[in-house]
Amino acid sequence: MAKIWFYMIFIGIIGSIMTNNLQELNKVILNESSRGIEFAISLAGAMALWMGIMNIAKDSGLIEKIGDMLSSFMKKLFPSVPKNHKAMSYMVMNMALNMVGAGNGATAFGLKAMEELQTLNNKKDTASNDMIMFLVINISSIQIIPFTMLKIRLDNGSSNPSEIILTTLFATTISTIIGITCCKLFERRKK
Repeated sequence: MAKIWFYMIFIGIIGSIMTNNLQELNKVILNESSRGIEFAISLAGAMALWMGIMNIAKDSGLIEKIGDMLSSFMKKLFPSVPKNHKAMSYMVMNMALNMVGAGNGATAFGLKAMEELQTLNNKKDTASNDMIMFLVINISSIQIIPFTMLKIRLDNGSSNPSEIILTTLFATTISTIIGITCCKLFERRKK
């Protein structure tokens, strides 16, 4: 990824020099970098709120209750993870945050879930089926409220930033179903 970014920046600079637009390039770099900082700061409050809510939910036992309600579904998705294993609660927290569109806040729980799943993995140099399934669900994640996208649309002057909620919910639900189905098919094929 670093090489791709390097080449993109390098080609942009060379292109600006060749077309005599170096001054325009400098202006864009300065403007966009400050917009990036403003956007990150504006999201920080929301991410802190969701992380705090999830930590309260974890400490109060709400995550375990949600996990119990989802246990039969989660057991089908992750058959080799024991019922009360830490990985299960981290995965539930990650999925919950992803569903409300707080993907950046979900990252910490996703990393913890992967660490816990690795403790159950017999082949330490190869991802287990449960690790792959979790990664697919994490990437495709059903978005009930696409918070980050709503924020981007609002910041860019959209007259109705929430008009994408239903289409986003539909698209992410379909992508998650397809991802889970493909994982299960590959698991069966592998056996």
